[in-house]
Amino acid sequence: LLEPLFKSEQNLQKTVKETLHELNIPASTIQINAQMLEKSLKDEKSIKRLNRIKQATQDLLQLYDQMEYDIKKQIDKIEEQEFSLREVLELSEKKFQDIKNDLKINLDINDTNITTDKNGFIKVLDNLISNAIKYNDKEGVIDIIFKEKQLTIFNTGKSIDTKNIFMIFDKYYQEDSSSDGFGLGLNIVKDFCDRNKISIKIDPVDNGTKITLNLSNIIKGVKAG
Repeated sequence: LLEPLFKSEQNLQKTVKETLHELNIPASTIQINAQMLEKSLKDEKSIKRLNRIKQATQDLLQLYDQMEYDIKKQIDKIEEQEFSLREVLELSEKKFQDIKNDLKINLDINDTNITTDKNGFIKVLDNLISNAIKYNDKEGVIDIIFKEKQLTIFNTGKSIDTKNIFMIFDKYYQEDSSSDGFGLGLNIVKDFCDRNKISIKIDPVDNGTKITLNLSNIIKGVKAG
C-alpha cells in the first residue's frame, strides 16, 4: 500500500534535484559572457549596466547555492567530516579578495580540527565575513581570531544598535535597509549554530562589532605547532 507513496516521493526528489541543476546553467552562462563582454566595453554607462547584470547574476548564484544546500539537508543525510579550521577560514577569506578593496583582513588562528557539516560551516564563515565587509569602513579592519575554543570575528565600522540585537537573526531582517542582499545571512548562521550546538554572541563595541562562536561542541583536538 505504501509503495506508490515512496515511489512518488522518490520521483519528486529526483525532479527537484534535476531542476535545481538546470537553474545553475543559465546563470553561469550569463556570468561567463558578462566577464567576456567586460573586456570590450569602454563607455561608462555600458560598464555600469554590465556591473548591475554581474551583481544580479552573482545574487542568483548565491541563491542557487543556498537552495541546493537547503534541499540537500531535507532530502539527503549530510555527513559530518573532520577538517582544519585554518584551512576553511583561509578558503573563505580568499573568496572575498576581489571585493574587500582597501579592507584589511587579519587571521590569528591556533589551528584545530573540527567535525561537522563542512559545507554548512563554510557558509557560516562566508556569511559572517561578507557582513563584516559590507558593514565596515572603507579602509577598515577585520580581525578573525581563534583562541580557547572561541572563534571571534571583529569588524570596524558602525556598531549594531543594541535595540536590534534580538531581531538580528530573524529571517529577512536587515538593520540597514539600504544595503544590498536579502537579509538571510545571519538567519542561516543561527540555524546552523542551533543545529550544531554552537553558541553565538554579538557584541556592539565602540569602534565596530564583534561576533563570537563557541566551537567547543565540534572541536576534535588542537594541532601541535
